[in-house]
Amino acid sequence: MLTDTSASPYAQMTSMAPGSCRITGTSPLAVLRDRALRVTIPTMGRIMFDPSVAHAYQNFLVAAGDVPGKHDGPPFMDGDLYKWLEAATVMATETGDEELSGFLAEAADAISRAQRPDGYVHTRTIIAQRQGSEARPLERRLDFETYNFGHLMTLACVHHRATGEDAYLQLAIRVAGYLTDVAKEHPELLSDCNICPSHYMGVVELYRTTRDPAFLELAGRLLDLHGGKGYEGSDDNQDVRPVRDQRQAVGHSVRANYLYAGMADYALETGEGELVAALTSIWEDLVTRKLYVTGGCGALYDGASPDAAQDHRAPTRVHQAYGRAYQLPNTTAYNESCASLGLVMWAWRMLALTGESRYADEIERVLYNALPAMIGADGKTYFYTNPLRQVRDLPIPLRRAGNPLDSVPPPSQERVRQEYMTACFCCPPNVARFIAEIPYYTYSRNETDLWVHQFVSGRTSTTVGGVPVVVEQETEFPVAGRSVIRVSAEVPARGVVRVRIPGWADQTVVTVDGVTVERIEMGYAVIDWEWRQNTIRVEIPMRARLTVAHHFLEEATNQVCVVRGPVVYCVESADLPADVGVESLAIPASITWTEERGTDIFTGHVLLRGAAARLPDQVPADRLYGELNQADPTALDIRLVPYARWGNRGPGEMSVWLQLLR
Repeated sequence: MLTDTSASPYAQMTSMAPGSCRITGTSPLAVLRDRALRVTIPTMGRIMFDPSVAHAYQNFLVAAGDVPGKHDGPPFMDGDLYKWLEAATVMATETGDEELSGFLAEAADAISRAQRPDGYVHTRTIIAQRQGSEARPLERRLDFETYNFGHLMTLACVHHRATGEDAYLQLAIRVAGYLTDVAKEHPELLSDCNICPSHYMGVVELYRTTRDPAFLELAGRLLDLHGGKGYEGSDDNQDVRPVRDQRQAVGHSVRANYLYAGMADYALETGEGELVAALTSIWEDLVTRKLYVTGGCGALYDGASPDAAQDHRAPTRVHQAYGRAYQLPNTTAYNESCASLGLVMWAWRMLALTGESRYADEIERVLYNALPAMIGADGKTYFYTNPLRQVRDLPIPLRRAGNPLDSVPPPSQERVRQEYMTACFCCPPNVARFIAEIPYYTYSRNETDLWVHQFVSGRTSTTVGGVPVVVEQETEFPVAGRSVIRVSAEVPARGVVRVRIPGWADQTVVTVDGVTVERIEMGYAVIDWEWRQNTIRVEIPMRARLTVAHHFLEEATNQVCVVRGPVVYCVESADLPADVGVESLAIPASITWTEERGTDIFTGHVLLRGAAARLPDQVPADRLYGELNQADPTALDIRLVPYARWGNRGPGEMSVWLQLLR
């Protein structure tokens, strides 16, 4: 469903077929997706089709000349609608929901009527031209046209695979034809208008869907045009160096991750060594120096990249940026939701390219932490930025991205999720489509092998050696580390099942029919078996771990965060006495945790209780420095909850990192 790399010559695996995957039970991922089906996707669709709120569908009616009006909303609102339509496609195919199916049909018709004969479709420009403006396509890079094109192409490929219909596919083919013409006649326009380049992924996926080699050629041309600008470019858009020469994760984190995912898509088709070398180096830079423990990406509201460069011409202002190595603030962390989702797109493609479990580990990190933290327990409110610490009485008015530009940010401890973001709605539909597609991150396949990437109850159907096979998984993960995977084949089928050994649990034991699996490759237990009615058991040791950061990460010096399995924990004001702030808490290195099963918003999780310490107050609120208060800490019982569910119990403080008491 996600990417069809079944014919990609350099892919180790491909996504499962549409409709072949289900997740069930009460795991956090199952609860999240069930809520999305019932609440998130339907409510968002009604917003998208409401002309008095989002104007997303209405803009296409105006562009088509069906109704009078002006363009309303940001220039990337077209792409926001396409992302939601992808989520609706997945859910409507699975459930037959008539409302979602109706929205899909209406949108396809409106987009078709708005699209120009040459394939160009961007409501802001088309509406402006209808009103007599001299606006021209691709004249302003921040109109996000190619970003919108990419999401339309991805939607079209998913919709075609899921339904067999061509309504969206024909729109996407015409868009790609337009890009091909521009690349030949005015390549400088595409060299400049490549902000948040989802079109690289879209063009490659369109090639996979149609097998038209012109689209793969176009993808290569677009990547050639992206970088190599030197001082005319910027890290903000990753276009200073040619893409093949890049070695670090730099600049605007959403734009970066979309670019890297597109590069990986092209490498899956061509096997180009220079691209693979660049991507491998960039990945290492990110995960070892610039990634939050929650999977958050893009630490800085505004950063200079590169920081403290010798050449004074090199640093440039960068928004929601990958800053310098180890520059990971907590309270002011930006971590736009789309950046973490872009990381998953990139990791998924690197997983397909290499077969290495470390990429599935990072997908897991986002699925259990960053992704669910973006959306409220109500299923219809969202965070745009995702800090790791929220404190009271912060004198700095942090931007509340997504609000109208003239809005007044709320007090720091009263930051809440938003249902509709009038200035920037890009994250919620991205969240919706990722939640819809969670089952397809669980497994991958090729002609003879099946990969089990994630541990969640459910089932998938596939073929092994041409024989139909059903795989059913039962687990209470992440509450417990045991997973039972039953493989049922109609007749004996020889093939390989590969089960991920989490990077955080190298003591994991995998058995099949009672026989311990000794063969480990690329982080997966490899089971080469003749399958008929067989049982795989996975035993993952689950314990709360005190995690520390590299000594260069100054904001985490002498601090710990608590991680159990893949789940990152935090403390919230709701679990503290009224007079205790998060800055006063300390975790003894010898702490023993008592585990309790979560309920209500914490269903599917374990909560942690332990004997911590309250440190004496140090510096008064009206002072910058003070003499050390040498009073002894006092005992304080605390409860930690998953970061994934923070911000659902009213205003207050929150912190992932807590002081360490030795």
